Amino acid sequence: HKLDISDELRSTIDVLKGHEDKIRCILNKADQINRQQLMRVYGALLWSLGKTINSPEVLRVYVGSFWSEPLQTLDNAELFEQEESDLMRDLAILPRQSAVRKINELVKRIRKVKTLAYIVGHLKAQMPAVMGKDKKQQKLIANMPNEFRTIMKKHNLSPGDFPEINTFSEKLKESKFSEFHSLKMDQIQLLEDCLSSHLPQLMEELPSEKDSPETLRAKLGDAGVNVPLPTRANKFGKQSVTSQSNPFGAAEEEDEYWALEESAERLKDSFEGLHPQQGFLSPQTAKEVLLKTGLEKDQLRQIWTLSDIDRDGYLDHHEYVVAMFLCDAVIQKGRPIPAELPMSVIPPSKRSLKASVGGF
Repeated sequence: HKLDISDELRSTIDVLKGHEDKIRCILNKADQINRQQLMRVYGALLWSLGKTINSPEVLRVYVGSFWSEPLQTLDNAELFEQEESDLMRDLAILPRQSAVRKINELVKRIRKVKTLAYIVGHLKAQMPAVMGKDKKQQKLIANMPNEFRTIMKKHNLSPGDFPEINTFSEKLKESKFSEFHSLKMDQIQLLEDCLSSHLPQLMEELPSEKDSPETLRAKLGDAGVNVPLPTRANKFGKQSVTSQSNPFGAAEEEDEYWALEESAERLKDSFEGLHPQQGFLSPQTAKEVLLKTGLEKDQLRQIWTLSDIDRDGYLDHHEYVVAMFLCDAVIQKGRPIPAELPMSVIPPSKRSLKASVGGF
Protein backbone atom coordinates (compact mmCIF):
# COMPACT_ATOMS: atom_id res chain seq x y z
CA HIS A 1 0.00 0.00 0.00
CA LYS A 2 2.10 2.83 -1.35
CA LEU A 3 0.93 6.30 -0.45
CA ASP A 4 2.38 9.35 -2.23
CA ILE A 5 1.18 12.93 -2.68
CA SER A 6 1.08 13.74 -6.38
CA ASP A 7 2.33 17.01 -7.88
CA GLU A 8 -1.26 18.05 -8.61
CA LEU A 9 -2.32 17.52 -4.98
CA ARG A 10 0.82 19.26 -3.75
CA SER A 11 -0.03 22.30 -5.92
CA THR A 12 -3.55 22.33 -4.48
CA ILE A 13 -2.20 22.23 -0.92
CA ASP A 14 0.24 25.05 -1.72
CA VAL A 15 -2.72 27.26 -2.60
CA LEU A 16 -3.95 26.82 0.99
CA LYS A 17 -0.68 28.10 2.46
CA GLY A 18 -1.39 30.29 5.47
CA HIS A 19 -4.58 28.39 6.27
CA GLU A 20 -3.03 25.17 7.57
CA ASP A 21 -5.10 25.34 10.76
CA LYS A 22 -8.27 25.00 8.66
CA ILE A 23 -7.21 21.76 6.96
CA ARG A 24 -8.59 18.39 8.10
CA CYS A 25 -7.38 15.16 6.56
CA ILE A 26 -9.58 12.06 6.27
CA LEU A 27 -8.11 8.61 5.63
CA ASN A 28 -11.20 6.92 4.26
CA LYS A 29 -11.88 3.24 3.45
CA ALA A 30 -9.46 2.22 6.19
CA ASP A 31 -11.59 -0.87 6.88
CA GLN A 32 -10.29 -2.48 3.68
CA ILE A 33 -6.89 -3.27 5.24
CA ASN A 34 -5.85 -4.98 8.44
CA ARG A 35 -4.34 -3.33 11.50
CA GLN A 36 -0.69 -3.76 10.51
CA GLN A 37 -1.26 -2.40 7.01
CA LEU A 38 -3.22 0.54 8.41
CA MET A 39 -0.35 1.44 10.72
CA ARG A 40 2.04 1.57 7.76
CA VAL A 41 -0.33 3.60 5.58
CA TYR A 42 -0.99 6.05 8.43
CA GLY A 43 2.73 6.53 9.02
CA ALA A 44 3.39 7.05 5.31
CA LEU A 45 0.57 9.60 5.11
CA LEU A 46 1.91 11.65 8.03
CA TRP A 47 5.43 11.54 6.57
CA SER A 48 4.17 12.79 3.20
CA LEU A 49 2.05 15.51 4.78
CA GLY A 50 4.98 16.63 6.93
CA LYS A 51 7.01 17.33 3.78
CA THR A 52 4.12 19.12 2.08
CA ILE A 53 2.46 21.20 4.80
CA ASN A 54 4.63 23.54 6.83
CA SER A 55 2.84 23.70 10.16
CA PRO A 56 4.16 23.77 13.76
CA GLU A 57 1.46 21.26 14.72
CA VAL A 58 0.86 17.80 13.33
CA LEU A 59 -2.09 17.78 10.95
CA ARG A 60 -5.19 16.09 12.39
CA VAL A 61 -6.00 12.92 10.45
CA TYR A 62 -9.34 11.11 10.92
CA VAL A 63 -9.17 7.41 10.17
CA GLY A 64 -12.16 5.23 9.34
CA SER A 65 -14.83 4.26 6.84
CA PHE A 66 -17.14 7.22 6.56
CA TRP A 67 -20.36 5.79 5.17
CA SER A 68 -23.26 3.84 6.62
CA GLU A 69 -22.34 0.40 5.29
CA PRO A 70 -20.88 -2.23 7.68
CA LEU A 71 -17.10 -2.37 8.05
CA GLN A 72 -15.34 -4.94 5.88
CA THR A 73 -12.69 -5.57 8.56
CA LEU A 74 -13.57 -5.30 12.25
CA ASP A 75 -9.98 -5.24 13.56
CA ASN A 76 -10.19 -1.51 14.24
CA ALA A 77 -13.95 -1.11 14.70
CA GLU A 78 -13.67 0.61 18.09
CA LEU A 79 -11.02 3.01 16.78
CA PHE A 80 -13.12 3.87 13.70
CA GLU A 81 -16.16 4.54 15.86
CA GLN A 82 -14.21 6.94 18.08
CA GLU A 83 -12.64 8.65 15.05
CA GLU A 84 -16.03 9.16 13.40
CA SER A 85 -17.44 10.57 16.61
CA ASP A 86 -14.49 13.00 16.88
CA LEU A 87 -14.98 14.10 13.26
CA MET A 88 -18.68 14.78 13.83
CA ARG A 89 -17.85 16.79 16.92
CA ASP A 90 -15.18 18.72 15.01
CA LEU A 91 -17.76 19.61 12.37
CA ALA A 92 -20.20 20.70 15.07
CA ILE A 93 -17.73 23.23 16.52
CA LEU A 94 -16.62 24.74 13.21
CA PRO A 95 -17.79 28.21 14.34
CA ARG A 96 -15.13 28.03 17.05
CA GLN A 97 -12.28 27.90 14.53
CA SER A 98 -13.32 31.19 12.94
CA ALA A 99 -13.80 32.85 16.33
CA VAL A 100 -10.43 31.63 17.62
CA ARG A 101 -8.65 33.04 14.57
CA LYS A 102 -10.30 36.42 15.13
CA ILE A 103 -9.34 36.38 18.82
CA ASN A 104 -5.74 35.48 17.97
CA GLU A 105 -5.59 38.38 15.53
CA LEU A 106 -7.02 40.67 18.20
CA VAL A 107 -4.36 39.50 20.68
CA LYS A 108 -1.61 40.31 18.16
CA ARG A 109 -3.00 43.80 17.63
CA ILE A 110 -3.31 44.48 21.36
CA ARG A 111 0.30 43.40 21.97
CA LYS A 112 1.53 45.62 19.12
CA VAL A 113 -0.52 48.59 20.36
CA LYS A 114 0.89 48.13 23.86
CA THR A 115 4.45 47.98 22.52
CA LEU A 116 3.89 51.06 20.36
CA ALA A 117 2.52 52.93 23.37
CA TYR A 118 5.70 52.14 25.34
CA ILE A 119 7.85 53.29 22.40
CA VAL A 120 5.98 56.58 21.99
CA GLY A 121 6.03 57.19 25.76
CA HIS A 122 9.76 56.47 25.92
CA LEU A 123 10.58 58.84 23.02
CA LYS A 124 8.41 61.56 24.56
CA ALA A 125 10.18 61.20 27.92
CA GLN A 126 13.63 61.59 26.28
CA MET A 127 12.79 64.97 24.72
CA PRO A 128 14.13 68.18 26.33
CA ALA A 129 11.61 70.61 27.75
CA VAL A 130 12.73 73.76 25.93
CA MET A 131 15.72 73.76 23.53
CA GLY A 132 17.44 71.25 21.22
CA LYS A 133 14.34 69.25 20.38
CA ASP A 134 15.18 68.69 16.70
CA LYS A 135 18.74 67.61 17.45
CA LYS A 136 17.59 65.21 20.19
CA GLN A 137 14.95 63.71 17.88
CA GLN A 138 17.51 63.03 15.15
CA LYS A 139 19.81 61.40 17.72
CA LEU A 140 17.01 59.15 18.99
CA ILE A 141 16.08 58.07 15.46
CA ALA A 142 19.69 57.26 14.62
CA ASN A 143 20.00 55.27 17.85
CA MET A 144 16.64 53.47 17.42
CA PRO A 145 18.05 49.89 17.70
CA ASN A 146 19.44 50.66 21.15
CA GLU A 147 16.26 52.47 22.14
CA PHE A 148 14.25 49.38 21.17
CA ARG A 149 16.49 47.17 23.30
CA THR A 150 16.14 49.54 26.26
CA ILE A 151 12.32 49.56 26.00
CA MET A 152 12.17 45.77 25.54
CA LYS A 153 14.25 45.06 28.67
CA LYS A 154 12.56 47.70 30.81
CA HIS A 155 9.00 46.52 30.12
CA ASN A 156 9.71 42.82 29.39
CA LEU A 157 8.31 42.96 25.86
CA SER A 158 8.63 40.42 23.05
CA PRO A 159 10.88 41.32 20.07
CA GLY A 160 8.15 40.08 17.70
CA ASP A 161 5.78 42.82 18.91
CA PHE A 162 8.08 45.64 17.78
CA PRO A 163 7.59 47.30 14.37
CA GLU A 164 10.14 46.83 11.55
CA ILE A 165 12.88 49.20 12.61
CA ASN A 166 13.86 50.78 9.26
CA THR A 167 10.29 51.49 8.15
CA PHE A 168 9.41 52.77 11.62
CA SER A 169 12.46 55.09 11.70
CA GLU A 170 11.51 56.58 8.33
CA LYS A 171 7.98 57.30 9.51
CA LEU A 172 9.29 58.91 12.71
CA LYS A 173 11.15 61.52 10.65
CA GLU A 174 7.76 62.93 9.64
CA SER A 175 6.63 63.33 13.28
CA LYS A 176 7.56 65.64 16.14
CA PHE A 177 8.39 63.73 19.33
CA SER A 178 7.59 66.75 21.48
CA GLU A 179 3.94 66.55 20.35
CA PHE A 180 3.59 62.91 21.41
CA HIS A 181 1.34 62.14 24.38
CA SER A 182 2.91 60.92 27.58
CA LEU A 183 2.50 57.27 28.55
CA LYS A 184 -0.64 56.64 30.62
CA MET A 185 -0.27 53.51 32.72
CA ASP A 186 -3.99 53.26 33.42
CA GLN A 187 -4.61 52.69 29.70
CA ILE A 188 -1.77 50.15 29.56
CA GLN A 189 -3.43 48.34 32.47
CA LEU A 190 -6.69 48.14 30.50
CA LEU A 191 -4.81 46.36 27.70
CA GLU A 192 -3.18 44.00 30.22
CA ASP A 193 -6.59 43.18 31.75
CA CYS A 194 -7.95 42.40 28.31
CA LEU A 195 -5.08 39.99 27.58
CA SER A 196 -4.95 38.30 30.98
CA SER A 197 -8.62 38.19 31.95
CA HIS A 198 -11.26 39.20 29.42
CA LEU A 199 -10.03 37.25 26.39
CA PRO A 200 -9.42 34.00 28.35
CA GLN A 201 -12.99 34.26 29.68
CA LEU A 202 -14.23 34.75 26.13
CA MET A 203 -12.33 31.65 25.01
CA GLU A 204 -14.07 29.63 27.71
CA GLU A 205 -17.45 30.60 26.24
CA LEU A 206 -16.57 29.22 22.81
CA PRO A 207 -17.60 25.66 21.88
CA SER A 208 -14.75 23.20 22.22
CA GLU A 209 -13.94 19.66 21.14
CA LYS A 210 -13.89 18.81 24.86
CA ASP A 211 -17.55 19.78 25.26
CA SER A 212 -20.28 17.19 25.57
CA PRO A 213 -23.45 17.55 23.44
CA GLU A 214 -25.31 19.18 26.33
CA THR A 215 -22.58 21.78 27.04
CA LEU A 216 -22.37 22.53 23.32
CA ARG A 217 -26.10 23.29 23.26
CA ALA A 218 -25.75 25.45 26.39
CA LYS A 219 -22.91 27.48 24.85
CA LEU A 220 -24.58 27.92 21.47
CA GLY A 221 -27.97 28.85 22.95
CA ASP A 222 -30.75 29.37 20.44
CA ALA A 223 -28.31 28.66 17.64
CA GLY A 224 -27.64 25.26 19.20
CA VAL A 225 -26.88 22.23 17.15
CA ASN A 226 -27.66 18.56 17.39
CA VAL A 227 -24.19 17.14 17.65
CA PRO A 228 -24.13 14.41 15.00
CA LEU A 229 -23.10 10.98 16.18
CA PRO A 230 -21.77 8.12 14.11
CA THR A 231 -24.07 5.31 13.06
CA ARG A 232 -23.55 2.49 15.51
CA ALA A 233 -25.00 -1.02 15.70
CA ASN A 234 -24.26 -3.11 12.63
CA LYS A 235 -21.77 -0.70 11.08
CA PHE A 236 -19.26 -1.25 13.86
CA GLY A 237 -20.10 -4.93 14.35
CA LYS A 238 -22.30 -4.39 17.39
CA GLN A 239 -25.37 -6.54 17.91
CA SER A 240 -28.19 -6.47 20.41
CA VAL A 241 -27.21 -8.42 23.51
CA THR A 242 -30.61 -10.09 23.60
CA SER A 243 -30.49 -11.23 19.99
CA GLN A 244 -26.98 -12.63 20.47
CA SER A 245 -27.78 -14.64 23.58
CA ASN A 246 -31.15 -15.93 22.36
CA PRO A 247 -30.86 -18.45 19.48
CA PHE A 248 -34.34 -17.42 18.33
CA GLY A 249 -33.36 -13.74 18.14
CA ALA A 250 -35.08 -10.77 19.73
CA ALA A 251 -38.85 -10.48 19.73
CA GLU A 252 -40.09 -8.03 17.15
CA GLU A 253 -42.22 -6.28 19.75
CA GLU A 254 -39.17 -5.78 21.94
CA ASP A 255 -37.49 -3.69 19.27
CA GLU A 256 -40.39 -1.86 17.67
CA TYR A 257 -43.38 -1.70 20.03
CA TRP A 258 -43.87 1.52 21.98
CA ALA A 259 -46.86 1.87 24.25
CA LEU A 260 -46.91 5.67 23.78
CA GLU A 261 -46.97 5.69 19.97
CA GLU A 262 -50.52 7.06 19.79
CA SER A 263 -49.77 9.63 22.48
CA ALA A 264 -46.75 10.77 20.49
CA GLU A 265 -48.93 11.49 17.47
CA ARG A 266 -51.52 13.26 19.59
CA LEU A 267 -48.95 15.45 21.37
CA LYS A 268 -46.92 16.31 18.28
CA ASP A 269 -48.73 19.59 17.64
CA SER A 270 -48.49 20.47 21.31
CA PHE A 271 -44.73 19.89 21.24
CA GLU A 272 -44.24 21.95 18.08
CA GLY A 273 -46.31 24.73 19.63
CA LEU A 274 -43.61 25.15 22.28
CA HIS A 275 -41.15 26.16 19.52
CA PRO A 276 -38.39 23.60 20.11
CA GLN A 277 -34.88 24.59 18.99
CA GLN A 278 -33.31 22.00 16.68
CA GLY A 279 -35.91 19.49 17.92
CA PHE A 280 -35.29 20.06 21.64
CA LEU A 281 -37.13 21.92 24.40
CA SER A 282 -34.80 24.01 26.53
CA PRO A 283 -34.74 23.26 30.28
CA GLN A 284 -36.59 26.52 31.02
CA THR A 285 -39.36 25.86 28.50
CA ALA A 286 -39.83 22.28 29.69
CA LYS A 287 -39.86 23.46 33.31
CA GLU A 288 -42.65 25.95 32.61
CA VAL A 289 -44.75 23.23 30.95
CA LEU A 290 -44.30 20.82 33.85
CA LEU A 291 -45.05 23.48 36.46
CA LYS A 292 -48.44 24.08 34.83
CA THR A 293 -49.46 20.53 35.78
CA GLY A 294 -49.66 21.62 39.42
CA LEU A 295 -47.63 18.69 40.71
CA GLU A 296 -45.26 19.01 43.66
CA LYS A 297 -41.66 19.96 43.05
CA ASP A 298 -40.37 16.57 44.26
CA GLN A 299 -42.76 14.79 41.91
CA LEU A 300 -41.65 16.92 38.97
CA ARG A 301 -38.03 16.22 39.83
CA GLN A 302 -38.68 12.46 39.63
CA ILE A 303 -40.62 12.85 36.38
CA TRP A 304 -37.78 14.88 34.83
CA THR A 305 -35.22 12.25 35.87
CA LEU A 306 -37.25 9.51 34.21
CA SER A 307 -38.12 11.53 31.09
CA ASP A 308 -34.66 12.94 30.30
CA ILE A 309 -33.51 9.51 29.19
CA ASP A 310 -30.26 10.58 27.50
CA ARG A 311 -29.37 12.90 30.40
CA ASP A 312 -28.60 15.91 28.19
CA GLY A 313 -30.76 18.40 30.09
CA TYR A 314 -33.18 18.83 27.16
CA LEU A 315 -36.40 17.11 26.12
CA ASP A 316 -36.95 15.93 22.57
CA HIS A 317 -40.41 14.96 21.25
CA HIS A 318 -40.34 11.41 22.60
CA GLU A 319 -39.03 12.46 26.02
CA TYR A 320 -41.72 15.13 26.16
CA VAL A 321 -44.33 12.43 25.50
CA VAL A 322 -42.93 10.31 28.35
CA ALA A 323 -43.05 13.31 30.71
CA MET A 324 -46.68 14.06 29.81
CA PHE A 325 -47.57 10.37 30.24
CA LEU A 326 -46.10 10.32 33.76
CA CYS A 327 -47.86 13.55 34.72
CA ASP A 328 -51.19 12.23 33.45
CA ALA A 329 -50.70 8.94 35.34
CA VAL A 330 -50.26 10.84 38.61
CA ILE A 331 -52.98 13.47 38.09
CA GLN A 332 -55.72 11.53 36.29
CA LYS A 333 -55.19 8.00 37.56
CA GLY A 334 -53.54 8.60 40.93
CA ARG A 335 -50.69 6.22 40.20
CA PRO A 336 -47.34 6.56 42.00
CA ILE A 337 -44.30 7.61 40.01
CA PRO A 338 -42.33 4.43 39.17
CA ALA A 339 -38.74 3.98 40.28
CA GLU A 340 -37.83 3.27 36.67
CA LEU A 341 -39.61 3.27 33.34
CA PRO A 342 -41.04 0.03 31.97
CA MET A 343 -39.31 -0.98 28.76
CA SER A 344 -42.55 -0.54 26.81
CA VAL A 345 -42.66 3.16 27.80
CA ILE A 346 -39.08 3.91 26.76
CA PRO A 347 -38.89 5.11 23.13
CA PRO A 348 -37.28 2.37 20.98
CA SER A 349 -34.56 4.77 19.82
CA LYS A 350 -33.40 5.26 23.42
CA ARG A 351 -33.60 1.73 24.80
CA SER A 352 -29.93 1.12 24.14
CA LEU A 353 -29.14 3.96 26.56
CA LYS A 354 -30.68 1.99 29.42
CA ALA A 355 -28.06 -0.71 29.08
CA SER A 356 -25.20 1.73 28.46
CA VAL A 357 -25.83 3.71 31.67
CA GLY A 358 -26.68 0.69 33.76
CA GLY A 359 -30.38 1.32 34.03
CA PHE A 360 -32.15 4.18 35.76
